Amino acid sequence: MKFSFLLFCSCLIAIHVSAQNQHPDSQYILQSTHNAVQYKNYYLLTLFQKDPAVRALLQRDPILTELLNNKKAKTEDAIKNCTNSSSCLTTAIQFGPEEVSAVSKRLESLFTSGGGSNALHSLVSNQLIPSGCYNLYANLKPVETLTKAWEQDANAINHVINVYVNGQKPNYPAIDSISFDVKDKNYPELVRTNARLSLDKENALFFEPSMQFALVALEINERNDAADYEPMASTVNKAAILSIKSTNFKSYPYSLILVPGEGPEEHDTELSPGGMLRCRLAAEQYKNKVAPYIMVSGGRVHPYKTKYSEANEMKLFLMRTLQIPESAILMEPHARHTTTNLRNASRLMFRYHMPMDKPALVVTVKSQSMYISDTMPQRCIKELGYEPYRVGKRLSDNNLEFYPNVMSLQIDFDEPMDP
Repeated sequence: MKFSFLLFCSCLIAIHVSAQNQHPDSQYILQSTHNAVQYKNYYLLTLFQKDPAVRALLQRDPILTELLNNKKAKTEDAIKNCTNSSSCLTTAIQFGPEEVSAVSKRLESLFTSGGGSNALHSLVSNQLIPSGCYNLYANLKPVETLTKAWEQDANAINHVINVYVNGQKPNYPAIDSISFDVKDKNYPELVRTNARLSLDKENALFFEPSMQFALVALEINERNDAADYEPMASTVNKAAILSIKSTNFKSYPYSLILVPGEGPEEHDTELSPGGMLRCRLAAEQYKNKVAPYIMVSGGRVHPYKTKYSEANEMKLFLMRTLQIPESAILMEPHARHTTTNLRNASRLMFRYHMPMDKPALVVTVKSQSMYISDTMPQRCIKELGYEPYRVGKRLSDNNLEFYPNVMSLQIDFDEPMDP
């Protein structure tokens, strides 16, 4: 499913006829909610909720209201009749192809009928495109960017329900699978309870019941990893961000030193030996004034459902053992694979106003470094739909230059813990 979806997205990048080539804005501030999992996975839907004019437009629209009422009626019927089948319930809650298409057509109609000054025009121009969250569609017409973003968010909700309610395999089953036995006789009751909660009268927009159901599914699976340490700019990365404003990057050959994590295999181990050694390699480069910052990257990944964050443990090791100041350390605590170590680093560099045209350095063990330079670009194209970085010069077995790519802002629809 993911490959065909990304292949389609990649084809869209090449379309330039009657399209607008608009780029993300480094000054743009993401619209957040109390639930970071929501806005990081479903940013368009979050914008729909937060923009008063757009919310009013969608809420009073008769076609979208009918879709909402039909969705709630189907869910109520499934709660009554699907007593022993969770998949029967989720079929009613997920967005079917006809529903997704119907919403796309209605959004297109509302966009085009309102003229150039309507609320949806403003949302796309001032929020959606500048955010970079839907970069794969940035070269399309604005109305197409809107509909493709909706379709992506709908697919993202469906994916969460498939994996974390129906028990389908995620992209990486060993670390990301569902927490429940879907064959347990008591499991359907759990799903029905979630479905009942999704019918809350406050869910008044056409997508809200299904989105809430998906978010609660992640919550009860203890899979809210995307929210770890958020908002990072005012918590774990605050000290470094304050110093970025006064840093003269021209005084250094590299903007930062990226350290990909290596998760331990035992639940009681906070930081693996490999993680310690990578930190030491990075600290050596930092003390040689190669770059003003070290970025440690890695989430709560290995072993399955570990409580330890690789990035946090590496930061503590750098500070406590290697005496690196906190103001020189940036945490990226969400990456679950090497592909997203580089992607997430590129994202934070852009959001934190670090130079994007200057090379950075990834410092790690030889095997991973060679993998990053020789194999991973093609894997990224297959899994993400683009290359989140450009390989630069190889300085040694452990040190490799890379250039961040702003395409990395694109949300990954089928990785809800690290979208």
